[in-house]
Amino acid sequence: MKTQTPTQPSYFFPEPLDNTRLAHLCGPLDENLRQISAALDVTIFRRGEKFIVSGTNAERAVELLERFYAVANKVVPIEEVQLALVEQRAGLKPSFEPPAAAAEAKKEPGEVVSEEAEELERDESGELVSPMLKTRRSDLRGRTPHQIQYLKAVLEHDISFGIGPAGTGKTYLAVACAVDALERDAVKRIILTRPAVEAGERLGFLPGDFAQKVDPYLRPLYDALYDLLGFDRTQKLFEKQVIEIAPLAFMRGRTLNHAFVILDEAQNTTVEQMKMFLTRIGFGSKAVVTGDVTQVDLHKTQRSGLVDAMHVLKDVRGIAFSQFSSADVVRHPLVGRIVDAYEKSASMQELGALPGVAKPVARNARKKA
Repeated sequence: MKTQTPTQPSYFFPEPLDNTRLAHLCGPLDENLRQISAALDVTIFRRGEKFIVSGTNAERAVELLERFYAVANKVVPIEEVQLALVEQRAGLKPSFEPPAAAAEAKKEPGEVVSEEAEELERDESGELVSPMLKTRRSDLRGRTPHQIQYLKAVLEHDISFGIGPAGTGKTYLAVACAVDALERDAVKRIILTRPAVEAGERLGFLPGDFAQKVDPYLRPLYDALYDLLGFDRTQKLFEKQVIEIAPLAFMRGRTLNHAFVILDEAQNTTVEQMKMFLTRIGFGSKAVVTGDVTQVDLHKTQRSGLVDAMHVLKDVRGIAFSQFSSADVVRHPLVGRIVDAYEKSASMQELGALPGVAKPVARNARKKA
């Protein structure tokens, strides 16, 4: 590899040259290259076996190409590319790095590592240590410092909150922890709940039986269970009521012992509903509350139970709060940029500096004018 000054392009020459590995590196129709190019804001031009990369992040892109090529003896799934980009944005070394290279790798001068990453436990090779969960997916682990902190918080506390934008893994990791607890016999059942705001919690007026009424609102939780347990096993556990679906409106009056309870989309709970949910927790149980305070669907006159809990419970011993940011988004690279754009727009609107949005004028001022 030949690297020049940041204002000039960087080059990547695959060594040893292998057309099969080269095809795996580029992906179908060069999709892997497009993902790297979009995420790092660089231009990647390929001429035969020679790669020319231009842009301010050209060296980081070349580093990724080198590491992908080292493990490209098999097909590199697009998901691995996207997760590697997330890890690099978080200041971590991609998890696909070959073991020998990881053992010899050292922190290079000028390498950016987040403060959260510096505080977390590392192994002998300097890699961050993520809790291992017992699920069908052997590669499941925290990909960013915030995700690793979140996993540790869930495992070490009876009540945990995961708060942040969409796509940061809040719900998926919570379900993974629930499956892990069930597999280790730490709990006897998993209970999934979510406020059905769109139906006004009036589920009795919806067609179908109980499960069919709430199925559309709990679909993300189903998808995670199918991925972590498999479709057949998940269905059997539902039939045995080891896994239970329970709309938040139907939780009142229950005491949940030896259960792992997940409240998803908690930003759409009222203060009263949040208090009711948290007081359902019984002996030997864990609760995880997830939500995004920027996507509240409640009426403007109602205060979000999640926002309220963040202030009321912040100093309560035994309760953990984990905050995520756009750097933790593990979906398409554009999702992180979209989250940043909306956050910036919201901040500008609060300051009254958003273009095209006029500041409200008081009625008295209008009369004087």
